[in-house]
Amino acid sequence: MTAQAPRKPQTPFELFAVDTLLSEEDRAIRDTVRRFVDDRIRPELAQWYEDGQIPARDLAKELGALGVLGMHLEGYGCTGSTATAYGLACLELEAGDSGLRSLVSVQGSLAMFAIWKHGSEEQKNEWLPRMASGEAIGCFGLTEPDAGSDPASMRTRARRDGDDWVLNGTKMWITNGSVADVAVVWAAGEDGRIRGFVVPTDTPGFSATQIKRKLSLRASVTSELVLDDVRLPDSARLPNVEGLSGPLSCLNEARFGIVFGAMGAARDCLETATAYAGTREIFAKPLAAFQLTQAKLADMTVELGKGVLLALHLGALKDAGALRPEQVSLGKLNNVREAIAIARECRTILGAAGITTEYPVLRHAANLESVLTYEGTSEVHQLVIGQALTGHGAFR
Repeated sequence: MTAQAPRKPQTPFELFAVDTLLSEEDRAIRDTVRRFVDDRIRPELAQWYEDGQIPARDLAKELGALGVLGMHLEGYGCTGSTATAYGLACLELEAGDSGLRSLVSVQGSLAMFAIWKHGSEEQKNEWLPRMASGEAIGCFGLTEPDAGSDPASMRTRARRDGDDWVLNGTKMWITNGSVADVAVVWAAGEDGRIRGFVVPTDTPGFSATQIKRKLSLRASVTSELVLDDVRLPDSARLPNVEGLSGPLSCLNEARFGIVFGAMGAARDCLETATAYAGTREIFAKPLAAFQLTQAKLADMTVELGKGVLLALHLGALKDAGALRPEQVSLGKLNNVREAIAIARECRTILGAAGITTEYPVLRHAANLESVLTYEGTSEVHQLVIGQALTGHGAFR
């Protein structure tokens, strides 16, 4: 039996005919972001990752000019794109690096969304146009050293003092924190109610220190925030929400972007491994011609395709106003988990070459370890899904 001649290879997205599910506008936005990542970001990523530094302010302005900061919000300088288009932008950004997508997610889906959804008109007009353009960078202060998955246990306090509020506390693992111009900070009042505050970072008593020596998300700014008697007028308070529903509504926005973004990291790993296998000669033929290699590529393509189809389905639900939080948990749990598995399997195809920064695979794998944890750990999302299935809450 003679060997078949090689056929023209298909990409995983071609195999799943993903483009047939997208509008012309969605494809145009996706392609624009992909070109930006390919031309501007990829040549720099390995060095940024190795140095643990990223030109966040310059990138924010470039991303603002690209139109991706708060792109799914309406008005105030935001482009008002579909949720699906925003998701596809996140996919392409994270195909570059999870840190790049995190910059955009925190800016648009956490800080900007909090102000857009829960803020006053004064707050919206003051901050959103500048944040959409990238002239101002925002961060989101919820997580604390001892309060991650259980934000209700936060120790940051907001004390009423006459017409003002005085904030004291510490926030940890805050993306964009030490380069931010404004922080959305959540604090518990003396009445136990959680409130959000729009805090200019030049306010006396506010400080932010960048966290170094990270093994993950090295091409991203991660910081600790300290609030030491930060005095704010009542006009700094987000007036339209109290309680955990405020920060949780923002987290749900960010998780939606991760559902798409994780698939971008997985796709980049798979494309890299496929290309490498096609050129790596072993036993007198390409590595891609071996059955075990093809089995790995096939299995990873199936999981990538299923994850992308799930993301697009959730995007359609969100655009229709019908997306529920537990459905976002389905997407985040599945897609990040599968993305990590794909990254690790791709590393085996690259062999020793896979551990260098010459290839993006292990960088993606390390980044995805953080993505697995933030915006809700896998265990939290399992319990969200479990509660939806059984009607019983198992968080406590």
